[in-house]
Amino acid sequence: MTQQCAERLKADLSELAQAPRADCLARWGVAFGRPPPKHLSLPFLRKVLIWERQTKALGGLSTQTEQQLTRLGRSKAGANLIKPGSHLVREWNGRTYQVEVTADGYLMDGQRWRSLSALARHITGAHWSGPRFFGLV
Repeated sequence: MTQQCAERLKADLSELAQAPRADCLARWGVAFGRPPPKHLSLPFLRKVLIWERQTKALGGLSTQTEQQLTRLGRSKAGANLIKPGSHLVREWNGRTYQVEVTADGYLMDGQRWRSLSALARHITGAHWSGPRFFGLV
């Protein structure tokens, strides 16, 4: 990449990092040929557009990496990362929550939960990704 191209890329990325929502929505349509999914935050829209611009300028993932990611996405490997008997600990609003992983879900304070997201919702009162709330992703 030439110095001039590198400088232009840097300027484009800087501009994208400050772009207003309407501009990001328009750029998404140009970049991906369709509008973005509803309810995406402005910071997320910007990050995706910056990533897309970088991959265009610098090249994307290798074919091998794309195939590996596709295989991982189709597998249930992520669901099996936490083994029964494991304990998850999370502090929230001054209280420490300890969750035991069981073969059929999760156990906290003697109550069973089918998913980490349901547990996170119970703890916070808001919709959370359970794996994210417990620091697994």
